Amino acid sequence: MNIEGLCFVITGSGNGIGEGTAMLAAQYGAKIVVSDTDDASGERVAKSIRERGGKAVYQHCDVSDERQVAELMDFASTTFGGIDILHNNAGIHESAIGNQLSLESMPTSVFDKVIAVNLTGSWLCAKYALPYLRKSANASIINSASVSSISGYQNCVAYGASKGGVMQLTKMLAVDLAADNIRVNCYCPGSVRTQMVDSYLQAAEDPELVLNSMTKTHLIPRMGTPNDVAELVCFLASPQSKFVNGVAWLIDGGSLAWRGTADQLGMET
Repeated sequence: MNIEGLCFVITGSGNGIGEGTAMLAAQYGAKIVVSDTDDASGERVAKSIRERGGKAVYQHCDVSDERQVAELMDFASTTFGGIDILHNNAGIHESAIGNQLSLESMPTSVFDKVIAVNLTGSWLCAKYALPYLRKSANASIINSASVSSISGYQNCVAYGASKGGVMQLTKMLAVDLAADNIRVNCYCPGSVRTQMVDSYLQAAEDPELVLNSMTKTHLIPRMGTPNDVAELVCFLASPQSKFVNGVAWLIDGGSLAWRGTADQLGMET
């Protein structure tokens, strides 16, 4: 990927897909601003990149806090001389906040928190990165959506609603920012083994059953990895994708390509 020298701001990059993207983009020569609410994890990722010869710094940021978002973008620009790529990766699932996941039991505060991080946070980051992105010759916003942006899943009402919003936000921003030569795309991962997915499984009554159901629809018979998604993010950030704009990319192992389960094809997961 031709992303050498580009400055990436990656929210929620202390673990999971964000960490995978930070590590891979740095390997390709990008400059990385790692951001998270978990300072120990974020510092670990930035240090790991530097130990491998890459360029990375860490900045604490809760993307639902407007002041912290503004400070993150100012810090990134001051540190690396601008911002080229905003990767809105930070996200939260309701199962990480509590175990009351049904419509009737979920507290309003939990629903509001998921929306604030996943949807409003993406909007805030785009808003405050915009003045810096306008100065870049290769500006791009890459949002983290989900297969739940498109399809329904149990115990996912807040997360699914927020990710549906992220997918539509992507299209709206692509239209609004086209005149600024800023491309905006999103990706929709299926079952990727991250801490968020692990929390979702732990909250289930039968984690093994839920895990099996998550992978049983995959035409590629395994869970995804953060690096699988990171490769796509780096492509969307690169000039190689310069004719790609306003698109939601499925990266789900073929899950939404059909209606069925792997056993019907004689496959084992």
